[in-house]
Amino acid sequence: MEREDLIRRLNWFYSLEVNQVEVYKAQSKQFKDHYAGQVFERVVSIEQSHVDNVAGRIMSLGGNPTLLGEVASPIIGMSLGNLMSLTGLERALQLNIELERKAMSDYKKLIKDLVAGGEDPGGEFCTQLKHNFIDEHLHAALFDTLRENLMEDKIGGI
Repeated sequence: MEREDLIRRLNWFYSLEVNQVEVYKAQSKQFKDHYAGQVFERVVSIEQSHVDNVAGRIMSLGGNPTLLGEVASPIIGMSLGNLMSLTGLERALQLNIELERKAMSDYKKLIKDLVAGGEDPGGEFCTQLKHNFIDEHLHAALFDTLRENLMEDKIGGI
C-alpha cells in the first residue's frame, strides 16, 4: 500500500476514534448515575489509547493526524453522544454497538489490505491493528450485554 494512501486511511481511523472518545465521554456524563456511565468512562480510556497509537503511526509515516480529527471529530462526537443519550440508555447502547461494528469492519479491511500488500501479519503494525479490532469487539459485546440486562430488568418488572 502506498504511504499516502495508508496515511489517508489511518486518518479515517484517527477521526473515528476521536469521535468515539467524545461520544463515550458525553454518555458517561449523561448516564453517570448508571453502571453504564462507569463503563463508558472506562471505554473512553481504551478508545483514547487507539487515538494515540493511530496518531503515532501516522506521524511515524511522516504524516500528521488530520485537522478534521483534531477539530471536527470532538465536536461531532460530543454532539452525537449527547443526542444519542437523549434517546435513552437502551437506544444509545444499540447505536454504540453499531459504531463499534463499523470500526471492526474497517479495521478488518485495513488489516487484510495491508497483508495482501506484503505487510507481516504478525508484525508490530498488524498486531496493533488487531488489538484495536479486539477492543472494538469487546466493547460491542459489552454494550450488547448491558442492553440485554436492561431488557431483562424491564421484563422482570412486568
